[in-house]
Amino acid sequence: MIIVPIYDMMILPGVTFYFKSEILQRPDIAEIKKDEDILFIVQKTDKERGAMTADDFYPVGISGKVDNIDSEGNISIKANERVEICDIEVSEQVIEASASSLEDKEDITPEEVGQKFEKIKSSLLKFVQGFQWGVWARSFILHWRSLDEVACALSGYLTISSEEKYAIMETGSKKERYEKIEAAVYEFMAVSKISREAEDAQEETNEQAYREMAIKKQIEILQRQLDEMHPENISDVRRFESKLNESGMNEEARREADKVLNRMKQEGKDGHEYGMLYDYLDFLTSLSWQTHEDDNVDLLEAERILDEDHYGLKKVKERIIQQMAVMILNKKQAGSILLFVGPPGTGKTSIGQSIARALHRGYVRISLGGIRDEAEIRGHRRTYIGAMPGRIMEGMKRSGVMNPVMVLDEVDKLAKDYGGDPASALLEVLDPEQNSNFTDHYMNVPYDLSKVLFVCTANTTDTIPEPLLNRMEVIQFPGYTALEKFQIARKHLIPKAMLSMGIKARNLNITDGALRKIIDDYTMESGVRGLKKQIDTLCRSAAVKLVKEEQKSITVSEKRVAEFLGRNVLHHEGILEEKIPGVVTGLAWTSAGGEILFIETSLTKGSGKIQITGQLGEVMKESAQIAITLVKSLYPEEAEKLNTNDLHIHVPAGAVPKDGPSAGITLLTAIASLITGRGVDPEYAMTGEISLRGRIMPIGGLPEKLLAAQRAGITKVFIPEDNIDDLEEVAEEVKGKLQILPVKKVTDVLKTVLTS
Repeated sequence: MIIVPIYDMMILPGVTFYFKSEILQRPDIAEIKKDEDILFIVQKTDKERGAMTADDFYPVGISGKVDNIDSEGNISIKANERVEICDIEVSEQVIEASASSLEDKEDITPEEVGQKFEKIKSSLLKFVQGFQWGVWARSFILHWRSLDEVACALSGYLTISSEEKYAIMETGSKKERYEKIEAAVYEFMAVSKISREAEDAQEETNEQAYREMAIKKQIEILQRQLDEMHPENISDVRRFESKLNESGMNEEARREADKVLNRMKQEGKDGHEYGMLYDYLDFLTSLSWQTHEDDNVDLLEAERILDEDHYGLKKVKERIIQQMAVMILNKKQAGSILLFVGPPGTGKTSIGQSIARALHRGYVRISLGGIRDEAEIRGHRRTYIGAMPGRIMEGMKRSGVMNPVMVLDEVDKLAKDYGGDPASALLEVLDPEQNSNFTDHYMNVPYDLSKVLFVCTANTTDTIPEPLLNRMEVIQFPGYTALEKFQIARKHLIPKAMLSMGIKARNLNITDGALRKIIDDYTMESGVRGLKKQIDTLCRSAAVKLVKEEQKSITVSEKRVAEFLGRNVLHHEGILEEKIPGVVTGLAWTSAGGEILFIETSLTKGSGKIQITGQLGEVMKESAQIAITLVKSLYPEEAEKLNTNDLHIHVPAGAVPKDGPSAGITLLTAIASLITGRGVDPEYAMTGEISLRGRIMPIGGLPEKLLAAQRAGITKVFIPEDNIDDLEEVAEEVKGKLQILPVKKVTDVLKTVLTS
């Protein structure tokens, strides 16, 4: 007897099955013969033969006999009866078992069985008519002769589990068995019908979608051809659809744009919101959303470009080159936000253009001076009439790229009022950790600003809020020396002025002496803006003479400067001509650069009153009080004069407000000089704040102050010892003409100037 394990298969008595001989072959059987007994045992779970055990089989199986073996090795086996399986033994390749017959319970008549069979057969024939394979299946159905055969033939298609199939085989009652077969077959047909209806519905839906897609595609192709033939007739909606498809904007921005475009379609050109929707889509599609990789930046070329466009500024250029080197190594925008701080006309804004040219990037400049409304930075919400994007995103639109060099000019002149704080709005813009998802109120979708190289400019850091200042790296732009101004004028200002006036080089020659006279006598600022105006004026005057043909070639010498520029209206404070007790030269910083100033003191008969004039601010008034107290402690005998006389302290140019923490040492020296009667040598100038302990504290703006001292003819300057490191920022030309004396205590200054 050959034992054949089966799983998830229904074998019932009286049904003939067909197998390949390889399936039934066993190692211990040389050849299967006709009339050989077969025993089908049912597995509980699907396992490989080597992993089977006796507990893996159900107790009821089916016995059968080999009915026929054809020449191709196909074996037909007729199932005979249900049997009870006993004594199962499983080895690696062989399964042994014994079986005893089980009788079926004849509780249903042959007529009832025949009726059930005919009914199921009829239902199946009708069922298969709706399928393409129905004709093929019909011939099989017509050959079935019993309900058992129907169940066994459909065993692999029924929607019942392997346990339910075994339950049908195990059932001894024929009536119950046939009822289970009926239920399984009718359930199969019902489920198949529903599945087919669902598939048909899905297919119809898909067909409709494909048809709609094909129609839209055809319309799009035809519309595109019409647009190419008549570009002037392209509708706004079509134009924006095309721009949106080409924009490459992020998913959130695209969703918002599509929503606005749909509203635009519904509104139509006569809708009251059409203009607002048009402006929004026009702005959104005008922005660059594609990330462009930086071209290979050549540091040598960048250095050449910076030197071509700007003379001097060595420290500034070194820092810019460092920033570029970091960007090259990281292959992305990296490094600090640069804040250029210095007097007007020193090249802070124009160097931004040079940076853009060196990086091969777009350039855009945004002036922040006087902005009071936060919406100027973040934009207005579209719920308001006349809503506009902020200046940052407007600048991005003008640049046309995602990674421009953006110069934020005059950051120190931002204002704050009821409209908000624009400086706070800049915090997100300039924070590399946040600006990758900057959201303008007008756009209402995130935009990546992390690729932008921000460069800020300011005349002073005093008015910049601390949180904003912390996000930037301050780079000082010192004022230009006379030599630097000369070179800038010769290499840049004069050629540009002559080009703009239409004057050829052979028609106008400005001698070196004339240029130096213009620098010394007609300008007084740290930058070169005033110098440019004077050169422009000179070229215009020369243009008049050339047009009138008074001269064909003009040479402007030092003596002829007044002929072209008129009388010199500027007056520079110069070095004092003689020692005067109570008068000392100080150094001051202004937003336009450095200046020298004189502290003048005088005693008059009185009762010890103190009068301070010259529009001094609170800081300088307090410095004066500290200076008086220190003088009284240092010179107690001479200070008795202050009790019997009134002290008048004056800083000339009374119409100009003055304030700042750097005049303390000058005030102290002037008062000490007055009461001791010893004048201070005019070649000395000084700067520094003082404390009641007599210490000289550090100050700011040292490069500008030393430049002013050198320009005025001062030869010796006292500076706070703590400011020695700041001398690195001072031009060598200036340091070479000054004797700089670092001091720590006020007594160091007094010993030097009042005993010499």
